[in-house]
Amino acid sequence: MASWQAHVVSSLCKFVIKRPLVKMPNLITIRKTLGNTRPPVPRNCTARNDTVGGVRGEWMSADGVASKGTLLYLHGGAHVACSPMTHRPLTSWFAKKGWQVFAPDYRLAPEHRFPAGLEDCVATYKGLLANGIDPKQLVVVGDSAGGNLTLALCLSLRNHGVPQPAAIGLLSPVTDFTWSGKSSTENSARCAMFSKDILPVGADLYLGNHDRRDPLASPHYADLKGLPPIVVHVGDDEILRDDSIRTAENARQAQVEVELKTWPVVPHVWQILHPLLPEARESLNAIDTYLSARLRRSI
Repeated sequence: MASWQAHVVSSLCKFVIKRPLVKMPNLITIRKTLGNTRPPVPRNCTARNDTVGGVRGEWMSADGVASKGTLLYLHGGAHVACSPMTHRPLTSWFAKKGWQVFAPDYRLAPEHRFPAGLEDCVATYKGLLANGIDPKQLVVVGDSAGGNLTLALCLSLRNHGVPQPAAIGLLSPVTDFTWSGKSSTENSARCAMFSKDILPVGADLYLGNHDRRDPLASPHYADLKGLPPIVVHVGDDEILRDDSIRTAENARQAQVEVELKTWPVVPHVWQILHPLLPEARESLNAIDTYLSARLRRSI
């Protein structure tokens, strides 16, 4: 059963986020609505600017917490908005769990369309390895568009024979830019943040005229064989629900270890609201437990 907080937050999201996006679904509105926050570095955490693999980004660590591994965090934002700063609530949460977190400030569309952002993520990952980080001590987590990039990153690594991370975590990932999942229409009214009319706008901004079925753009169309263990969390009412469900199905068919959990009522990427939502804390704790276990197993 969903908490009362989840019901309240989802209702607020429909008013604060979904309504302006539906009214004016364009780049300016998306960036203003999704990427306009600049939260400070939380207490007892340290943020440090750095360049890894030629890509600028931000390290986040927790003061006085022993490191258990490195976490590459790929932020969401429809491929056109947000930054490592907007996602500090998530990078700092993982840092407090003992991860050394690096979030690259990858290039955004439409100024830099596909595959620019993916190229930056690949360069960052290879840069971490070049800096001496063992892939067996490295995990990758991404939300929404960042979840898309996480899967595409691992596919690219596999295709080029680069060692995979120990595990990956996906928070409501975008995996199909043809929007063929039933939830893209069935959940259009229920989803707290998006409607079916918004989806093509983001696809056009990111991909332009590029093939929507390219597996590196839409991992739903990829063979996932050879990818690392995957944990996926998504909301039952999300318009992107089936992107997660079908990713889990595809992973199982490819004999990739996968754990999927769906959550009632919560909005898209509700985990970023962990100070408010008990479901956010439960989800993040479960994801951390999964990643930590796979990290220990890979040693």
